[in-house]
Amino acid sequence: MKLKYIFAALLAAASFNAMAANQSVQIYVTPPTSDDNHFNGKSVAGDGILSGGSDVITFTGLAAGYYLVDVSVSGQNLTWSAQSNLNGVPGELTSAGKGRYAFFSSSPASSFTLNLFGTALAGATYSGDVTVTAVPEAETYAMMLGGLGLLGFMARRRKAKNAA
Repeated sequence: MKLKYIFAALLAAASFNAMAANQSVQIYVTPPTSDDNHFNGKSVAGDGILSGGSDVITFTGLAAGYYLVDVSVSGQNLTWSAQSNLNGVPGELTSAGKGRYAFFSSSPASSFTLNLFGTALAGATYSGDVTVTAVPEAETYAMMLGGLGLLGFMARRRKAKNAA
């Protein structure tokens, strides 16, 4: 079991060292370490921050299901464009280089794509964090309500029996 976490940590560390402006990031509902669910915009040879006016960050690793995905991005020496989006959903942008994107996924696809558009000045950088929350399916709530109703019925029946 521990070997799996060590392997995941090594893969995560290797991916952080080899980051380009366009990147793929493994995300977790419950991150194994505090360094997970985090990404950085870094310049590498031939591909800089927002080179060509955009960066694409793909988040992978989630099983199919219902999730609330919250991405916050903060940058320096850059200006975000209103075209920036998470899976096509626009976010909240500020002139101070901050952005926030919330997305509810109900599709079987396990990846999310953050498209960042803008202009980078000299020394531009950005970083971001992803929070993923699993959302129970409607059937789960229905079973819970049915169980509570059954408990109420049993309590009422028991009370009526004791009163007689």
